[in-house]
Amino acid sequence: MQKPTVMKNYGCMIVLAVIASAAANAGDIKIDCSKDSVNITWTIPAEFIPHATSFFLGSCIPSDFAILESGEAELYFKQKYMDCNSIRRPKGKRVIYQNELTYRPKPRNHPADYTYPFECYSHRDQNTWIPKFNRPGVGVAEGHGNLIFHMALLNEDLSAISMSNEVPLGSMMPIWAAVEQKSHQPMLLLIDECVAAATPELQPAGQYYPLVGNQGCLLASTWGNSKFLPRYHSSAMVLNLQTFKLAFTDELPQVYINCKLVAWDPEALSEENKACNYVKETGSWELLDDPSQSHLCSCCDSSCKYRHKRGADKSRGIAQNVVLGPLRFVNPSDEVGPRSTSRSDVK
Repeated sequence: MQKPTVMKNYGCMIVLAVIASAAANAGDIKIDCSKDSVNITWTIPAEFIPHATSFFLGSCIPSDFAILESGEAELYFKQKYMDCNSIRRPKGKRVIYQNELTYRPKPRNHPADYTYPFECYSHRDQNTWIPKFNRPGVGVAEGHGNLIFHMALLNEDLSAISMSNEVPLGSMMPIWAAVEQKSHQPMLLLIDECVAAATPELQPAGQYYPLVGNQGCLLASTWGNSKFLPRYHSSAMVLNLQTFKLAFTDELPQVYINCKLVAWDPEALSEENKACNYVKETGSWELLDDPSQSHLCSCCDSSCKYRHKRGADKSRGIAQNVVLGPLRFVNPSDEVGPRSTSRSDVK
């Protein structure tokens, strides 16, 4: 077959490219990476035409096809990057989108007869909204090395910081966390642990609700619809938390979200430095920043203890506690959530 063609789009000063493995015996593939989508033309031999629906981009079948005069056929895939089970990996100011083309004539439980992985990458859009640091309702704390950590409650469509501190029970509450890096090299922001409490300072015998624990495991995703959302930049992340009824008081409770944020090397993901979502469909944990390394989340069901290796830096990065609140959960509905935990239960 011909060598796959890579097309580049330089519009809006965004340079995009494709990195693809060598392919054989499955036709000619042309990939065009644009600003927010990928267009693929896959030319297949005539004998493959009856099996055109067995060709996939991730989880998507072709959006269109055409029979050529040569007897061959062209399959067309026109998809947004975040469709078809693509993997989005922010890396500094660059965003990498990973997916693969496959030919699967057999049932899904069988491996593909042909796999063609590729990546599109682009510089992050400079017009992407980033919350302002001087808005009301933002938790701020300064850590070591002139790093400033932030947390804020966003509105429903994630377009701005929320102007209200009231959230309906059972709804999704997007919490934005970020580290202001200043002169530092790009760093990965991680939410190491979070609890919901009735006070801004955790009391020794007070009740609190664990949300994130075990060094980056989103515990709330095991019982509700909470989820770490895909990143728009390595130095920020959004915890989309489903609110639930708290036992602090029967009336409108004041809730504080107490979190430990960590700024870390983007290339040094480990069991101690990670962000993990629980996927109910598979009954397993998935690493937010690279699902192919989800084995780093396997300790979420047990204990992710720090294990120092000889010659390794003992530091787990720059950490800082940040408090968001007071928030109010309103309009009571059916109770959703875990049991509360006494602060004295923590070892």
